[in-house]
Amino acid sequence: MPVQLLKIIKGESETPLPSHLQKEDLKHLQEGFDYTNKYFQGTVVLCYPLTKLRDGTDFFKVVLQDLNNSCSRINSINILIYGKMAEDCAKVIRHGDTFVVAGFKLAKSPTAREDGRHGCHLEVSEEAGSAIYVRVNQIANRVLHAAPSVAPKYVYTPLNHLKDGTVVNLYGIVKFFKPPYVSKGTDYCSVVTLVDPSNAKLTCTLFRGNLDSLPKIYKIGDIVRFHRIKIREYNGQMQGITSGGFASLTFDGTVGAPIVPRTSSKLYTFLGEEQKTIEELRAWAASNLSISGPAAFFFFFLNHFGFFSLQVWDGTKCPYPTWKVPVEASDLEGEKALLHQLRNLTVDILVYDNHVPLAKSLKIGSFLRIYSIRTKQASADNADASHVEFHLHGGTCYGRGIGVLPESNPDVKELKEFLESVDLADSQNAESVSSVELDGTFSNVTDLQSHLQRCQQLSVTVLTDHQDLNNTGLRTILNSTAPQQYRIRAKLRTFKPQKLHQSIKLYCSKCNSLKEVPDGDDFDLILQDSATTAPNPELHNTSWYGSVMWTTQDQKQRKIAIHFVKHDEMLQEPEHTLLMIEGGTLKEIWKLSRRFKCVIPVRSTKDDLELLDFSAPFLLQGNVKYYGCKHCSTPKTIKSLSSLAAEQRPSWEPTEIAQVLGIVPLQYVFIMKFTLVDGTGALNAYLFDYEKFFQIPASEILTNNFLQQKMQMTMNTLCPPGRKLDDLPWLECFIKSYNITDGTKHQVYYQIFDTTIAEDVV
Repeated sequence: MPVQLLKIIKGESETPLPSHLQKEDLKHLQEGFDYTNKYFQGTVVLCYPLTKLRDGTDFFKVVLQDLNNSCSRINSINILIYGKMAEDCAKVIRHGDTFVVAGFKLAKSPTAREDGRHGCHLEVSEEAGSAIYVRVNQIANRVLHAAPSVAPKYVYTPLNHLKDGTVVNLYGIVKFFKPPYVSKGTDYCSVVTLVDPSNAKLTCTLFRGNLDSLPKIYKIGDIVRFHRIKIREYNGQMQGITSGGFASLTFDGTVGAPIVPRTSSKLYTFLGEEQKTIEELRAWAASNLSISGPAAFFFFFLNHFGFFSLQVWDGTKCPYPTWKVPVEASDLEGEKALLHQLRNLTVDILVYDNHVPLAKSLKIGSFLRIYSIRTKQASADNADASHVEFHLHGGTCYGRGIGVLPESNPDVKELKEFLESVDLADSQNAESVSSVELDGTFSNVTDLQSHLQRCQQLSVTVLTDHQDLNNTGLRTILNSTAPQQYRIRAKLRTFKPQKLHQSIKLYCSKCNSLKEVPDGDDFDLILQDSATTAPNPELHNTSWYGSVMWTTQDQKQRKIAIHFVKHDEMLQEPEHTLLMIEGGTLKEIWKLSRRFKCVIPVRSTKDDLELLDFSAPFLLQGNVKYYGCKHCSTPKTIKSLSSLAAEQRPSWEPTEIAQVLGIVPLQYVFIMKFTLVDGTGALNAYLFDYEKFFQIPASEILTNNFLQQKMQMTMNTLCPPGRKLDDLPWLECFIKSYNITDGTKHQVYYQIFDTTIAEDVV
């Protein structure tokens, strides 16, 4: 019998364990050994509920504590039990029992860093020949009247108590989110900003290999529960990132709505007392947050075009004339009769860039939310009347994207009932009074593209916040005291620097210092100098990196050493690998950075590898060089990187690498001076921006010709060379005034903020 109860008499088992079994201590458990004839004994300190895996297999988890090592830092271990043994154990095991596991398998625990238990766990099943012995003082009625398993008690941290470097559980209300999208790698990414009654805010960047593993957020105001999310400090603010064992539940944030968690996992606990937490967060959000009603739901039909067009309906008629994309009837997908009935009610949405693959995959009749859609008022070339156009541009700024809603969503059910109540007979014969049919306006795709390009010139900038502010004249601003915030409408008369690459600087958020981006020749000289010190062979091939060294065939016969960081004692694919190089030239390092995830230039000391001078980058990733602040950084040895290598899925993010190495990273920023005029006056406003204004990463523009050309075209649009002031486009901006005192001299300065260039300007 795989699971046996052993009665204790005078401190000893009534039935002894099989003689061939040998006891193994917790501290001696190691991967790679055979434990067929070994047993481990511990005290039950925690039982999780019996659950089923996706394939239907019963699963039961127990935590055992080794009382012989109670003074050790790690004295407990997870036991994972599968199949019939899981069901039997769940019936008989109680807190405090002595639990003996024999014939087990040992595997690496993915949650060790979060739960503080042994780095491995025991896997037990009847199929593997395992056996379990439970030593109890009273066996009577244990099987028939077993106590229920105790669900784990989780501690939840308020957002204002988060600390850098911790892994926590938390609840939060969604204030902003981006629907999941494919990141630059292979993972899916979602960005979520949370708030809670502590009035703190947390932005979380979540990466998962499986789309279903990300939180199922449908709207602002949803409530999420995150387990085992890692907290880090970046640019003076706390951020959340996924860690090993990350899990989430999502709840509708509407007061009175059913409390039903959304999750793709079957292995989760949600206690009755947590319902009270959901209700309290709902009530707080309803009283303290300005959350708009549900975004419009659309009933979608699809059609194909040179761009991708969605034909949508929500049961109502748009009160403004709308643009109809010219398309052949044969290209339409959907029920033709119904499309004809809805021809005066639907509106067309043009979808661009990264949203096209998802749009193409949609099924006819899908219920969706479209986030951050853009509307334009435009006129046809041969028509006096204006019309409204709908565009879903590329990118994910401001949460832009498409979300597919399940049939079970309560808002979908409500919309379906409404759609069924609409009388289509009235609209079938009605003339189009709310739509402008442009089929005769454009004879081909080229005409349509030209029309779109002209429409794209209508807006130059986009305001991303503070929509309640009214426009203020520049003269009024110049005559007002600082500090204040303003919304303005002005023209860009001049800007500096004219050579745009000179606008890129390096900024330290800790000491607020600015410095020029070092020249590539300076880096090359530093590398040449470090190459005079030969690599130390005693520092090669450690437990967490493997090393390769060779001598060049040129006259200098340089010695080059490359150290490949390992994960789980194995080398990874190049796109996931961090490596360190000694003795390489700038050209050699650039070649490596294009193939491998990250490259760190180092040199040997007597005891360890170390970073180069702070005039050199501490990390290269792709075409980007990352620098540290020499005044604020306290460099640690390269050995500190081993903690990141030990993580379940090391991301090798530059901010995390900088943190473990004791480096305060410098950030690439745009620093520009704009002279703005509006007819009432002129003022100089500074642009201090990372990537929001131009929607171009400042870190990449120096090495990317395409981005340089895009930035130049943008500035040519904002301030066309040789054009008169009257012909310049209008910019809507937010600016803020602030005071600067230098000794006895006092001045007021102005800075542009929360403004971005419209994506379709260039």
